[in-house]
Amino acid sequence: MKRSNLLLAAAVLLVFSCKNAAKEASTEAGTKKDTTAAVQASPAMDSATMMKNWQVYMAPGDMHKMMASWNGTWTATVTMWMTPSAPPTTSTSTSVNKMALGGRYQVSSFTGTFNGMPFEGMSTMGYDNTKKVFMSSWVDNMGTGMVNMEGPWDAATQTIDLKGKMLDPSTGKEIAAHQTFHVKDPNTQTMMMYAPGPDGKEFKTMEIVFTRKK
Repeated sequence: MKRSNLLLAAAVLLVFSCKNAAKEASTEAGTKKDTTAAVQASPAMDSATMMKNWQVYMAPGDMHKMMASWNGTWTATVTMWMTPSAPPTTSTSTSVNKMALGGRYQVSSFTGTFNGMPFEGMSTMGYDNTKKVFMSSWVDNMGTGMVNMEGPWDAATQTIDLKGKMLDPSTGKEIAAHQTFHVKDPNTQTMMMYAPGPDGKEFKTMEIVFTRKK
């Protein structure tokens, strides 16, 4: 983005910050009126600080470089459980990872089969420099919704712990979604997916072992 555009946007943000009005305190009807002075808004952030924060927010960093190291084609061995007591089903898919938008996001395309039917899926992974969390979205040809999750990176375990919401098509209700992504080594990764079982307790619904193709 050109510097002039950044300055313009920062100026717009500054104008909005300056328009914060004082809030007048009030009490419920029938009680004594509160005579406390209106609360003053916080001082507006200066444009130089706003510009610096924006530049930090938009610049790819170490987490984005780590994602870029996952680029390439991977074989995905998929194991799924429909219920905690059900026997698992297994299948094999292919995942192709590419960085997009100047190295800020990783887009992954999945192809394979599910229950004998062609399967296609796509995920977008990013790291928010300000929130300090990874963010992930998922879509596929087995539904019409989107799954969005976010969570931190644990350097000690080399794991991203993502949480969010997903739709259960059988009930039409949202349920908790939980996913862990573990980097075992440069050529091996493991993804675990969890969801509430019939008793409401979380159980593992999916395990994918990714092996980099050479």
